[in-house]
Amino acid sequence: MDEVIEMDGVHHNYPNGRATLRGISIKVRKGERVAIIGPNGAGKSTLIMVASGLIKPSKGTVRIFGAETFGKEFRRRRHRVGVVFQDPDDQLFCPTVWEDVVFGPRNVGLAEEDVAKRGRTALADVGLAGYEKREPYRLSVGEKKKAVIAAALALEPEVMLLDEPTANLEPAAKGELIGLLERLRALRNITTIVSAHDVDIVPYIADWVYLLNEGQILAGGSTAEVFSNFRLLESCRLEAPVVARLFRALREQAGVELGLMPMTIEDGIKELKSLRSRPNATGP
Repeated sequence: MDEVIEMDGVHHNYPNGRATLRGISIKVRKGERVAIIGPNGAGKSTLIMVASGLIKPSKGTVRIFGAETFGKEFRRRRHRVGVVFQDPDDQLFCPTVWEDVVFGPRNVGLAEEDVAKRGRTALADVGLAGYEKREPYRLSVGEKKKAVIAAALALEPEVMLLDEPTANLEPAAKGELIGLLERLRALRNITTIVSAHDVDIVPYIADWVYLLNEGQILAGGSTAEVFSNFRLLESCRLEAPVVARLFRALREQAGVELGLMPMTIEDGIKELKSLRSRPNATGP
């Protein structure tokens, strides 16, 4: 089965009656990199929690690896799903980094030798080898996020859901986290679903994007398709990545068709080189 996660007509209401998700139907297939974007309050975090099986939908169904969440079969498959919250302090609760990282494997009954192997591998994969005895509260925000990711990796999940992973990170730490997600894709072939308010990171970590607003999916498509729809983004109080906005301005000034925009600096450089290589091209 290619589908890792299927959400069909999913609604979610909080106890006070406020609706946060309204009729969500999406599919995520093995190996995909998916981003959920939207303004603050759109329901992104709730979608991540429902999609991971941590929150029960008020209506509709969620299936992970073909098993409906909150059923007996899903409980046997939960270890295949890793979840990283927006605030790492919500998941780091042990005296040392090592105890946090191996907490999951120990609690599923693995032999201590396997627990230790998984812990060492997970810490190495996120660049925290040697941090075993460090106290989590003494780590930087970026290091805490890596520690939480390592704790999820220690269960050897096939899919990871990350809620606003770059929140509160400095630019350099954001770059490190983007590189980490790429390494995990190469090392472990993990399917990733990321909620993001920071649109500039999305083209680097996702191939497919869902636009969520007021609990509803308004669009789904490639990063270029969704982020080139400036009118729709503006209606949701969002902007496209800065590279896309730059090329929109350049194309408008040149009087050429807008079409799909470059999403990354690398794509922008390729387009500029292509323009300059044309026979009638002019420029500095």
